[in-house]
Amino acid sequence: MEYTLEERYQLIKEKVIVSKLKNPIAIAQDVMRNDFVSMHGPEHHFLDGASFLVAYKNCGGDIDINEALKQLSTRSVKMPGGICGYWGICGSLASVGASLSIIHGTHALSNDEFYKDQMEYTSLVLKKMSEIGGPRCCKRNAFISLITAVDFVNKKYKINMEKDTVICNFHKFNKDCIKDRCPFYKASQLSNN
Repeated sequence: MEYTLEERYQLIKEKVIVSKLKNPIAIAQDVMRNDFVSMHGPEHHFLDGASFLVAYKNCGGDIDINEALKQLSTRSVKMPGGICGYWGICGSLASVGASLSIIHGTHALSNDEFYKDQMEYTSLVLKKMSEIGGPRCCKRNAFISLITAVDFVNKKYKINMEKDTVICNFHKFNKDCIKDRCPFYKASQLSNN
């Protein structure tokens, strides 16, 4: 079935908002298994941040989740597909960065630690992505963004988000999979033995 981007966002919202999980990677993986989430595509620009926001809320984060998801949707829909290759920034890390901005109420004129923290988070993720290289993989980049976000907020804000070892089961659907260069591909191969 074909879905518009708006339909994909709505379906993603309906799935994430009911989750009680404290692990944003697990939330994202659950949603990624649905037919309205492509192997690669701009719906990840909403999905990744939405999974993070819901896990944050489930860990006791003080946010209005409906308003936060609405703001994230408004921001992330502006990011085009292929932003990683065309702009040099991954939509997943921008989505989670936007989520941090929504949580802390930061904006372009903010002059506080949260503004600096967002920049620190995105630079950490972009560095990790740059070390692996391309071609793009929305699943791999989502895992990197979310794993880094969990570690970041646990350390910076003492939020106890959960994470597990990530095993990619999507590589068989990715004709451009970089296989052994991807840390999540290796984990999946070990689990199959």
